[in-house]
Amino acid sequence: MSRSDLHPPVEPYESGLLAVDRLHRIYWEQCGNPAGIPVVFLHGGPGSGSTPTHRRFFDPAAYRAVLFDQRGAGRSTPVGALEDNTTPHLVADLERLRESLGIERWLVFGGSWGSTLALAYGQAHPERCLGFVLRGIFLCRPSEIDWFLNGMCTIFPEASRAFAEFLPLDERGDLLGNYYRRLVDPEPRVHMPAARAWSTYEGSCSTLLPSPDTIAAFGEDRMALGLARLEAHYMINGGFLPPGGLLGGIDRIRHLPAVIVQGRYDVVCPAVTADALARAWPEAEYQVVPDAGHSAMEPGTRQRLLAALDRMRRRFS
Repeated sequence: MSRSDLHPPVEPYESGLLAVDRLHRIYWEQCGNPAGIPVVFLHGGPGSGSTPTHRRFFDPAAYRAVLFDQRGAGRSTPVGALEDNTTPHLVADLERLRESLGIERWLVFGGSWGSTLALAYGQAHPERCLGFVLRGIFLCRPSEIDWFLNGMCTIFPEASRAFAEFLPLDERGDLLGNYYRRLVDPEPRVHMPAARAWSTYEGSCSTLLPSPDTIAAFGEDRMALGLARLEAHYMINGGFLPPGGLLGGIDRIRHLPAVIVQGRYDVVCPAVTADALARAWPEAEYQVVPDAGHSAMEPGTRQRLLAALDRMRRRFS
């Protein structure tokens, strides 16, 4: 699919690794205008990492864009590490990164798991947020986790069958538990095939039309390990979210401007979740893209996200 509507490729003007504890070091980079509107990009997964294409959502003349890889993901080290890897840890990392870069407040941009983390961060630190641009909403509720594991077969039976049939027949009654057992096994010969099966499953269901490039990217070893291991870790622990989940804390951020962009045919994170968020947050601008699936790179979704960022630029310039 064409990506000509994104901003031109840009290289970071600064990057580094931030030691957030004795184990984890998170990769970060800044690109665009050092004097521009600060915006932080929160990638999906958890565990997928940021890419050079993600920089292109942000007008380099207007935005000071901060991209980083969450614990255990992308270029952060150690990849796939689960120790001290919870939502409160990720929220604390965001604050530490913001402080280290000398940013007072920033716009928070996140999709899929990135929307989960954006809401968790915003509810913990509303005073540090200018606003939100959210896409492909995931609230990590039990119904959403069950849909990912068992429900997507109604739309993608082939991919779901391959996902389930990776496991022996007598283990398919507990897909999450038995994948997780393999994914946390220290032996690469055990965890890597499971990681590729999990990640390829998600990639196969992420676009409205078939995308071999997306599937190939999800099957790459480092991406697959970080994504599969961390997703299973967060799912089996309910996202490490407080009682009442993220909808229960919306009042803390309802005063902040927000745009919610949702693909109508998003199978990974169905529109019912974005609808629930929009009903709890009526002040937010809610847009359903009529011809899009889950990926941020769907043409209609890209255009809505770019337009949302342009409106935020005019608001905060």
